[in-house]
Amino acid sequence: MSSDLESRNGNAEPAVDDDDNRYKAVQAKLDKLSKVLDDATLDLVALWRSMLANAKHTDGVATDIENADLDPKFVVLTANVATALDGAAREVRTLSDTAQETTDLTHETRRTHAKLYGALDDIRSNRREKTPKPGFFNR
Repeated sequence: MSSDLESRNGNAEPAVDDDDNRYKAVQAKLDKLSKVLDDATLDLVALWRSMLANAKHTDGVATDIENADLDPKFVVLTANVATALDGAAREVRTLSDTAQETTDLTHETRRTHAKLYGALDDIRSNRREKTPKPGFFNR
């Protein structure tokens, strides 16, 4: 069964949990994370807008029910649904803002990582001689 909340690129598999902390592997993981977060942020904004529209529509339905002189309990129930949708939409917006902030921090982390370790990786990658494993000199 398909969901509207599935990943846009169809790649919903989790990130690989491995011990590969080489420069290029870390850069690739950060890049993948930022892309997934970008997609999630877009999806959450779309969900937020949809929920706001549904809340507004449901509020209008409550007014229509009241104007049609239906049982007041249905007016109250429908108004409660509109209120719940509005509250849920606010929470989705908060989640969207958090996802965007996390995306921004992931981009910043990737840039900082490149600034700190990119030149070292270039040196190590272009060297003919084998380089000691990380931690070798800490013994």
